[in-house]
Amino acid sequence: MSERQELYLRGTLIRGIGSFYTAKDETGNCYILRCKKKFRRQGISPLTGDEVLFSPGEAEEHGWIEEILPRKTVCLRPPVANVTRLVLVIAPVPEPDLLLTDRLISRAVAQEMDVLLAVNKSDLDSGLAARIAEQYRTAGFPVFAVSAKEKTGLESLKEAMKGALCCLTGQSGAGKSTLLNALMDLQLETGDISRKIARGKNTTRQSELIEQDGLRVMDTAGFNLLEPEKTLAPEKLRERYPEFRPFEGKCRFRECLHDREPGCAVQEAAEKGVIHTGRLQRYRQLLAETREVWRERYD
Repeated sequence: MSERQELYLRGTLIRGIGSFYTAKDETGNCYILRCKKKFRRQGISPLTGDEVLFSPGEAEEHGWIEEILPRKTVCLRPPVANVTRLVLVIAPVPEPDLLLTDRLISRAVAQEMDVLLAVNKSDLDSGLAARIAEQYRTAGFPVFAVSAKEKTGLESLKEAMKGALCCLTGQSGAGKSTLLNALMDLQLETGDISRKIARGKNTTRQSELIEQDGLRVMDTAGFNLLEPEKTLAPEKLRERYPEFRPFEGKCRFRECLHDREPGCAVQEAAEKGVIHTGRLQRYRQLLAETREVWRERYD
């Protein structure tokens, strides 16, 4: 650390509201900070989870973020930084959107995040967790059947989340805030499912880092759409599927993208039940989309 940097305090941004940010230092003290204009000129916005150097304010005055330290990972939806374990919350209602789930997993794997799948509201459909587990069995992502309402399955999930900065994410209405309340004994605002369209109401409007009971968890807003990545080359998508890796180099064509090419080892594995066909079908949907976006990247 440079002599100039030693003049500043170090902390983690735990929330941001408007142009004000709250940083917690290493001793647990919190400071209200603002972001200097230099970051805007650099095209950088502070994110919840950022490690920062800051100068505290005097008396009632706010302080200033002086430097945003290098990020380990970045999530754009939800916009948070330095997450190392992504907890994808799925539920029977709203109907699981596994294409959205695979989009999120793809981005997490690309940044070497751990991925956990939490199937909430298992009291409504006791078999959903097993069906989800079958989809992702050979990908190696652990699946946890939980019910925030009934408070079942929580200890196993809680144990798996310890030791990492976690982010709960997934569709609106899947019960992320309710699950976080149950895991950490909190009283966060929760919402109901709209009966007309079976879509969740978004009760979390900002990202916040919560630390309690040995857990460090981001509470984030839910969503139902995730825009395609504009800089992802089509041939790179297959690298984000752990279940494809044992078959790399075994296809007839060296540059096989596992998109119905003859002699595709991944296709053969799916036909034999080694790879789940639904997972392969959704990969091909994402591949077609990635190809289209890649072709249009200079338009």
